[in-house]
Amino acid sequence: MRVIPAVDIMDGNVVRLVKGNPADKVIYGNDPIETAKKWERAGADMLHVVDLDATLRTGRNNSEIVSRIIDAVNIPVEVAGGIRSVPAVKEMFHKNAARVVLGTMAYKNPDSVRQLAKKNRNKIVISLDQNNGMVMIDGWRETTGSGVIDSMIFFMNMGIKEFLLTSVDRDGMMNGPDITVLSSAVSFTSANIIASGGISSIEDAIRVRNIGCSAVILGKALYEDKLSVERVKAIS
Repeated sequence: MRVIPAVDIMDGNVVRLVKGNPADKVIYGNDPIETAKKWERAGADMLHVVDLDATLRTGRNNSEIVSRIIDAVNIPVEVAGGIRSVPAVKEMFHKNAARVVLGTMAYKNPDSVRQLAKKNRNKIVISLDQNNGMVMIDGWRETTGSGVIDSMIFFMNMGIKEFLLTSVDRDGMMNGPDITVLSSAVSFTSANIIASGGISSIEDAIRVRNIGCSAVILGKALYEDKLSVERVKAIS
């Protein structure tokens, strides 16, 4: 199981939101590049870098910071947040992003995923941001009307093999992952399922590992020193 720290960027700062709500924001630092290097030194397998301003359409842009993170570390960087066009995806690949996470764009313009998957299917991760079993988009403000499994089937038919499953109601809450939803996704398919949302203890990480998730994204628990990359790596 790969260990992937999250570096969420808003207005140039490293932040964590509770349930994706920008009004419920905690700033953990003003140097995302140094934060990325810190997690690399700790032994992270990959970084999950999110431009929250792009996600939430605040009008600010952190693309230069994202590029600098990619250049500053020697581990793969997975980029997410507000990537809503094929040219934007290709630009991220040009900047050497290892993978791009697609949410809103994938659901509103699935033909774009088909196009990208022809040459880059192993670099595309589809977001399954779920709330009560339904997939959410547009910064978790709009429902797709589609469930987790149906969404997986839809994109797997395009050749996609990697999904990021986030439980919206647990994100930033540190109250444990949604093992029921994760288990159903893992048991349904041979595709890789990345677990995100609510993971706050080594016991949570072990549970996620035991059900067969291919990777775990660590967020608030890392920044609050409830977990360490080293401890999760030791059980992964």
